[in-house]
Amino acid sequence: MSEYQANIAPIAPHNADGQPDAPKEVPEAAPITENEVGEYREQDRYLPIANVSRIMKNSVPSTAKIAKDAKECVQECVSEFISFITSEAAEKCQLEKRKTIGGEDILYAMSSLGFEQYAETLKIHLVKLRQHQAAASNSKVTEAMEQHDD
Repeated sequence: MSEYQANIAPIAPHNADGQPDAPKEVPEAAPITENEVGEYREQDRYLPIANVSRIMKNSVPSTAKIAKDAKECVQECVSEFISFITSEAAEKCQLEKRKTIGGEDILYAMSSLGFEQYAETLKIHLVKLRQHQAAASNSKVTEAMEQHDD
């Protein structure tokens, strides 16, 4: 059966006169401008606006409205703040010849950049997070051991 299929030519579309249709011209895509590339790169640096908006909405009364430009402003500021802190932490890691930025590196960067009060509060949250992760890990190990005993 495959030898018959090899000899079958595709049928070209025909118009009402029985003549083959003229080949359709595919419009060429417009080239991307430098401005569009710049906008894409800048937008790519920002946190998703939906996430920023959700956090903002959860921080104000349910009857409050938040303007689009306010959301965009906070999106830009928060994204810049994260980049600022992260670049300082990355520099510390690079000096110490490490490739992974850890929570302590972020806290160090915040303190060294003048955000000591926030760093102290976040230090408490980091300890609680690690305790929670350790407890969850221990409960999984215990559960696995109990299933193995059955």
